[in-house]
Amino acid sequence: MSDDTMERLAAAIGEQYRIERVLGRGGMATVYLAEDIRHEREVAIKVLHPDLAASIGGERFQREIRVAGKLQHPHILGMYDSNVADGLFYYVMPFVVGESLRDKIDREGQLTIDEAIGITVEVAGALGYAHAQGVIHRDIKPENILLSGGHALVADFGIARAADEQAQKLTQTGMALGTPTYMAPEQGMGEKVGNTADIYALGCVLYEMLSGEPPFTGKTASGIFAKHVMEQVPSVRIVRSSVPEDVEASIYAAMGKSPADRPQTCDAFVEMLVGAPLGHTTMRMATMRHTTARRVPGMATQQVAVAPRRRWPLIAGVAVALAIAGVAAWKFLPSGRPAATATPGGLDPRQIAVLYFDDLSPDRSLAYLTDGLTEALITELGRVEGLSVISAGGVGSFRGSELGVDSIARALQAGTVVRGSIEPVGDKLQVTVRLLDGTGADFERKALPPQANDPLAIRDSTAVAVAALIRSRLGDEIKLQTQRGGTRNVDAWSTYQRAEQRRRAFEAAATAGDTATRNAEFAAADSLFAAVTELDRSWSAPVIGRAALAYRRSRIGGMDPLVAKEWIERGIEHANRAVTLDPNNGDAFEIRGNLKYWRWLLGLEPEQTRATALIKDAQSDLEASTRLPGNHAGAYASLSHLYYNVDGKTATDVNIAASSAYSADAFMANAEVVLSRLFLSSYDLANFAQADSWCAELRRRFPASLNAPRCELFLLTTTAREPDVMRAWRLVDSVVALTPPARRPFQTLNARMLAAAVLARAKLADSAKAVMRTSIGDPSIDPARDLAQFAAFVALSLGDTVEAFNQLKTFLAASPGRKSSLAQDPGWWFRPVMNNPEWRRVVGSPK
Repeated sequence: MSDDTMERLAAAIGEQYRIERVLGRGGMATVYLAEDIRHEREVAIKVLHPDLAASIGGERFQREIRVAGKLQHPHILGMYDSNVADGLFYYVMPFVVGESLRDKIDREGQLTIDEAIGITVEVAGALGYAHAQGVIHRDIKPENILLSGGHALVADFGIARAADEQAQKLTQTGMALGTPTYMAPEQGMGEKVGNTADIYALGCVLYEMLSGEPPFTGKTASGIFAKHVMEQVPSVRIVRSSVPEDVEASIYAAMGKSPADRPQTCDAFVEMLVGAPLGHTTMRMATMRHTTARRVPGMATQQVAVAPRRRWPLIAGVAVALAIAGVAAWKFLPSGRPAATATPGGLDPRQIAVLYFDDLSPDRSLAYLTDGLTEALITELGRVEGLSVISAGGVGSFRGSELGVDSIARALQAGTVVRGSIEPVGDKLQVTVRLLDGTGADFERKALPPQANDPLAIRDSTAVAVAALIRSRLGDEIKLQTQRGGTRNVDAWSTYQRAEQRRRAFEAAATAGDTATRNAEFAAADSLFAAVTELDRSWSAPVIGRAALAYRRSRIGGMDPLVAKEWIERGIEHANRAVTLDPNNGDAFEIRGNLKYWRWLLGLEPEQTRATALIKDAQSDLEASTRLPGNHAGAYASLSHLYYNVDGKTATDVNIAASSAYSADAFMANAEVVLSRLFLSSYDLANFAQADSWCAELRRRFPASLNAPRCELFLLTTTAREPDVMRAWRLVDSVVALTPPARRPFQTLNARMLAAAVLARAKLADSAKAVMRTSIGDPSIDPARDLAQFAAFVALSLGDTVEAFNQLKTFLAASPGRKSSLAQDPGWWFRPVMNNPEWRRVVGSPK
C-alpha cells in the first residue's frame, strides 16, 4: 500500500486520528501507528488492501466488523472504531507494546515447551470464546498472535465471518481467507469452514513453536495446500525429542485431514494437550509445566511412521486462493474413475512437458508450423485447471537434444511428456502425437487424419487430440478453454509464426555477437510482424511482438542511453497501441511496463517529478499485467527488481514478486537472476534458512554462475554458517574467477568485503579492519559507493559505530536516492543502530 494511501487516510480521518507511521504490512492490510486525538492515546489502524476491500464490499465489511466488535475476552485484541473513508476500509485497535509470536519465533527459533503450551492454551481460550459467539477467525498464524505482558492476544478478528449456518450469506466472491502455511484442507479448497479450521491452524502454530518451522512448507501456495491435504504430519519429536508424546499426539489430532477427525472444540483440544479443560487450566504461561506422565484421553499411543521431511523455503506472506483439481483426494476423487498416481519414474503425471514437434518435411519447410503448434499447445494446456505445464522456455532448451525422454522428464520433473510430428502426405499435412510417461515408455499415440494446409484447423484438432490422450492417462475431464483474443486469419497466423522464427534467429545472433546476422534478422522479424498487423488489424500479438523486439534492441547497447532511447520510444508506441487494441492482454501491459522501467533505469527522464511518475507508471503496468489472464512470470521478475527502487516497498515485496515469478515459470530466460534475487531478499529479511535453500537451488541449477559461490559467501556472514575463514577466501577466489573481466574490479572488492565480515564474525578484528580498508574502492570502480555500505556492515560487526556511520555517509552522499528505502527498511545489517540518534541524522526517519 503506497504513501498515497497514508496521505488519503490522514486527510480522511485527520480530525480524529493523527497518522504517524507504518507499523507493518501483511497480505491483507497495512497497519499504521496513530494518535487518538480525543482520548490522547496511541492506536493501531488497520487498512484493508484495495483488492480485498473490493471483494468484501462495504456492507459485508461493516457487518463483520460489528460482529468482531462484540468480542470481549482477555486474550482477544479489542476494537475501538471502524469505518469506510475515501474508499478506505479501516478499523482501529489498541496499540500493543510487545511483539508478535512471529517476531519471537524468528528470534528464538524453538520456544520452551512450557511457553509454547501456555501460548496455545491462551489462544485456544480466545478462539473457544469466539466460536461460542458464532465467529471463526479463519487466519490463525504467528503474525496474528501478539505477546504483551506475558500473555497472548489474538488479533485480526476484524474480517472474521459469522459461522452460524443460518446467518445471512454476505459474500459470493469465493475468496479464501487465510494463510496457506496454516490453512486446513477444506479452507484451502474454498469449502465451508467450521470451528475446527481454527483448531487445525492452532495445531500448526504449536508445531512451529516447538520445532522452529511450520509442519508443511513449499515454494508455492498450491504446493503447501497439497501437503496439507495429502501428507502425513511430520513428527515433531524427530526434530525435538524432548517434546512429550502426548503433546505430539495432540498436534496430530488437531491437524486431522478431515474436520470430523479433529477435536470439535477448543476445550477438547486443550484437554488433550494438558489433561484439563480450559476452565481448569492455569492461564499464566510462567507457571505452565508439562510432563510425559499424561496421555491423551481416549487415544492409544502409537508409533507413527513419517517419511523423511523435504525441506523447501517458505515464501512468507503469499496468500493465494487456489482450487486445484485432484488436490483434495480425500474428498474430491471422482467415483468410477482411476485417480492419477505417480509414474513409474516417481514423477507427477499432471506435470506435463510438451516437447517441440518434429518437422518431417523433406526440406524442413514446416518448422514455423511445428514451433507455432507446440507453443499453442503449451498455452492451451496451461489454461486447464489442475495441470502444470512446462513453459516454452523450459522445453526449448531440449530442442534437438539427443537425450532420452526419461532424462528430459527427470530434468523437467515432468511425469507426462507429449511428443509430436508434422509431415506432408500428398497435398495435405498429417500430425502424429505421442504421450509418454516419465520413464520414456509410450502410453498412447494417435495419428490424426491428414488435413488440408490450414494451420488454425490443425492447431485446434491437435489440441483436442492431445487433451483426449491426457484424459485417458489421468482419468480426469480435460476441458480446453475457448480461444480468445487471437486471430482466425490463416495467413496472419502463419506469418506470425514465421516472424517468431526470425525473432529467435535474431536472439541467437545477438547472443553470439554476430552483428550482421543480428541486424538482418531483426529487420526481417520486425517486417514480418508489421505484415501481420496489415493482415489482421485487430490482433494485438504482432504489435506486442514489435514492442518486444524494440525493447530487446534497446538493451543490446548496454547502458548507453543514446543507443537505447530511440528504440525505447518506438517500443512504447507499439505497446500503447497493443494496450488500446486489447486492454485485457497482460503481455501488452508487461512489455509497456518493462520499456518504461528501462527508460527510468537509464535516466532518460532527468527531471525528478517526471522520473517519479515514470517509474510509478511502469509499476502500475507491470502490476496490471499480473492481474490479467496468462503466465506473467516476466512481469513478476521485473517487479522484483523495480520494488528495490520505489518507496513503500520492502525486501518482503521483492521476495514475494520473485517467488511468484519463479513459481510461474522456473525455466524463464532469467531464472538465474530471479533465484539470486530470491536468495538476496531472503538474506535481507534475515530468513537465513530460506536463503540457504535458495542458494542450494541456485548452485544446483547454475553451478557455473558467479552467484553460486557468492551466495555461499553471503551465508558465511550470517548465523546460518560457522565463520569459516579459509572457506571464505576460497569462495572469494571462485567469485573472481567466474566474473566477466568488465565486472571483475568491483566484484573482487565486493567479495573481499564479505570476507572481511566473516573475519569479524570469527573475532579476527585486525584482519577484518585491514581487508575492509583495502576493499573500499573508489568512484571509478564504484560510482554509487555501494562498497561503503558493505564497509558500514563490517564496521558494525566489529562494534565500531563511528566508522559505520562514516561509511554510511559516504554511501548516501553518492546514492542519495537510497535514503528513503534505507530509513524505511534498514534490514538486519543496520537494525541494531536504527534507534541511534546518529542514524536519524545520517539516514532519516521512516516516512
